Amino acid sequence: MWLYTPTCLQRARKAATVYNMPIRTMISHARKHPGLIPQIFFLILGMSGASCYLIRLAKGPHVSWNKKSNPEPWNTYGPDYQYKFVAINTNYKALKKEGPDF
Repeated sequence: MWLYTPTCLQRARKAATVYNMPIRTMISHARKHPGLIPQIFFLILGMSGASCYLIRLAKGPHVSWNKKSNPEPWNTYGPDYQYKFVAINTNYKALKKEGPDF
């Protein structure tokens, strides 16, 4: 049972505190300076929004993660598929396919 020696546990606790230090520091600064709370909130909101958008881009129809089973995934969607996040002036239901099938 060499994993549960006191020195091993002390090292594990020390490593855990090193990883939690930025969060603890941010909380202590927010307690000392309450004006930082909105800034921290919007920072976290922006980071989470950017992460969600990157995940959305990675799951898009134009991205091919598996080249063996479906090397060209954009050919499986028709012209009425809405690629854009927001389409203001385009009516995708009225679009017709132009060109041959591949």
